[in-house]
Amino acid sequence: MKIKFCGAAQEVTGSAHLITLDDGYTILLDCGLYQGGDDDMKDFNGRWPFNPSDIDCLILSHAHIDHSGRIPKLVKDGFDGDIHCTHATRSLCAIMLLDSAKIQTYDAEYHNKRLRKKGRKDGFVDPLYTTKDAEQAWNLFEGHGYNRWFTIQDGVEVLFRDAGHILGSASVTIRVDQLGRKTTIGFTGDIGRPQRPILRDPVPMPEVDFLICESTYGNKDHDNAPNEIKRFQRIIERTCVEKKGKLIIPAFSIGRTQEIVYMLDQLASAGELPRIPVYVDSPLAINATAIFGAHPECYDNELNEYLLEDDDPFGFNGLKYVRKASGSKELNSSDSPCIIISSSGMMNAGRVKHHLYHHIVDERNTFLIVGYCAPNTPGGRLRDGARELRVFGEERPVKATIEVMDSFSAHADRHEILDFLENQKSGLRQLFLVHGTLDRQEAFRELLHDNGFNQVEIPELHQEYRI
Repeated sequence: MKIKFCGAAQEVTGSAHLITLDDGYTILLDCGLYQGGDDDMKDFNGRWPFNPSDIDCLILSHAHIDHSGRIPKLVKDGFDGDIHCTHATRSLCAIMLLDSAKIQTYDAEYHNKRLRKKGRKDGFVDPLYTTKDAEQAWNLFEGHGYNRWFTIQDGVEVLFRDAGHILGSASVTIRVDQLGRKTTIGFTGDIGRPQRPILRDPVPMPEVDFLICESTYGNKDHDNAPNEIKRFQRIIERTCVEKKGKLIIPAFSIGRTQEIVYMLDQLASAGELPRIPVYVDSPLAINATAIFGAHPECYDNELNEYLLEDDDPFGFNGLKYVRKASGSKELNSSDSPCIIISSSGMMNAGRVKHHLYHHIVDERNTFLIVGYCAPNTPGGRLRDGARELRVFGEERPVKATIEVMDSFSAHADRHEILDFLENQKSGLRQLFLVHGTLDRQEAFRELLHDNGFNQVEIPELHQEYRI
């Protein structure tokens, strides 16, 4: 059989890996959108290194757009097989893919509008996909529970285990017994962190022969939880109380937003949150929070116990959810101290781009980056120390304070990944590192070698291996 790496190869977005079994059956692991501004990747989202109509099934590890975001285009271009995922991932994709379709349509309209203003008669683009395409894709989703083998083809079974990354995230184990040959292939998806709020800890995968493993933080260790909450409180106090400014937290609508709100809820319940308003400015995050409430099967014991004291862990006095665009605009015109949690986490789309434009020029404000940002996105450039940003076609000086807290990340750090892989040492024949920049992958490969993992590959985009 063969594995072809069709995305997230020496990159952290656009996850897609194609497995072709000995009998010709094809399985696509994830179908993610590339999020970034590299010139050599500008055609990635619009082109396929395979024929979508030839793919027999898709197995989706979780709902994040860099793993699911091209599914509507895959369907639009001819795919009509089953899309296998967990029940919570199915629920989240119902809102996330529709939201993504609206963004694709808006971006295309904005691009074409600018060309028309310049008098251009060429260069116009169509959206990558529309809400109609997203709705068509929804019909193909099939939800499954954790820890239960299910059959996708004669001699081919799949198992989901909780990856602890976001609601519904899963590692994927494929057990193949065909043509007299038995093989197990694993895909970690994105590995979460142990002892994080809301979700259960990642569950180790069964032993496999071949493993595709993420490496987002392959060269880093995160802060621990006690240091995290204390630092978070200091940032709030310094920005909103001492400087009378605004704390802007760009956060992914799924997972990160709910985790931050839950932590603020705990601070509020303990009387340790300053009396300032907190706004969640993202319709998608609001809808996602409702889905979190509908899937308690994913909660950890700590949240279940907290629910006995507080029946709404995502709501407290002073917290307001902002649905309408008019409410979002009012936040930009207000001069009062507050906390604004808004998507997207990389600041390359959504309402947070408007907050970036208006608030980055005020030294009273703070932007708190709480997760990975791809290079060449606004978030990535701020992480790298940019003193100027081009936002909506205008250069904006960076006068606000920039804080980074990777401890909020939903991705395991290098030693947490190593712990997750501990049970794979004895039988693993080959390990492929994906979903990481090359420098981090090379550093992580060295750590793996030092800990008994010898056959470690770093695939290039579109590289194919026979296993």
